[in-house]
Amino acid sequence: MPRFAANLSMLYPELPFLDRFEAAARDGFEAVEYLFPYAWPAEELAARLRLNGLQQVLMNAPPGGTNGATIDRAWTAGDRGTACVAGREAEFRTGVALALDYARALDCPRIHLMAGLTGIQPREQARATCLANLRWAAAEAAREGCEVLIEPINTRDVPGFFLNRQDDAHALVTEADAPNLKVQMDLYHCQIVEGDVAMKIRQYLPTGRVGHFQIAGVPERHEPDIGELHHPYLFAVIDEVAAACGWDGWVGCEYRPRRGGEAGGTSVGLGWLRAERARTA
Repeated sequence: MPRFAANLSMLYPELPFLDRFEAAARDGFEAVEYLFPYAWPAEELAARLRLNGLQQVLMNAPPGGTNGATIDRAWTAGDRGTACVAGREAEFRTGVALALDYARALDCPRIHLMAGLTGIQPREQARATCLANLRWAAAEAAREGCEVLIEPINTRDVPGFFLNRQDDAHALVTEADAPNLKVQMDLYHCQIVEGDVAMKIRQYLPTGRVGHFQIAGVPERHEPDIGELHHPYLFAVIDEVAAACGWDGWVGCEYRPRRGGEAGGTSVGLGWLRAERARTA
């Protein structure tokens, strides 16, 4: 069975954020991920991880901004990363430095660098800017023993996002030529943009350039037991390919619980995970 991490930005929405760590541990998760930690002191988050016996396996670098307040404003205003945005290189570097500070404090081994919106700049300029920023960030992260990830995101959820396809992401990673730069393969986004998900897992996981998976039901982004993807089959594919190539990463549960507005709604919706645990027991 793949190792599953609870995405605390989306799961347990009925609880205050800091209480979600305990809820995830109670449901049997051993690891967590979330979008942005910057609204809370790193030491407080580290204490929650220790108290609940959890690993932090992924977080995002800032989508824009340089501190807790400006990062929140950037996200609310629609910023979705600065890696590809010419003219914001200094902001990108400040954000990466802050993310690495948090990663060090939380013992988090990987950071997602959101590519950003292309805007009115030519795509060639956006790609050149992204490539230069990724090379710089990978070198900085390597000094901390940390991976940096890029993620293709569908343009229905994020119109104008620079990176949408697995092949484009892998081409960037190959060209950047940094061992710790990898792709975050979100099967939800992959299905919406490209489909043929199982074959893409078989194609890309053995390359060593997939650092992390994420899942959600398609198209509503609910639990993975509803929608057009058959996740038990995909989990078996991940298990099979991982066993053959030695991959030992995590699968992030980044979905919106159908009953997320109810007390205990996320836990009720984890029947798919209980079934997967029973299948592989």
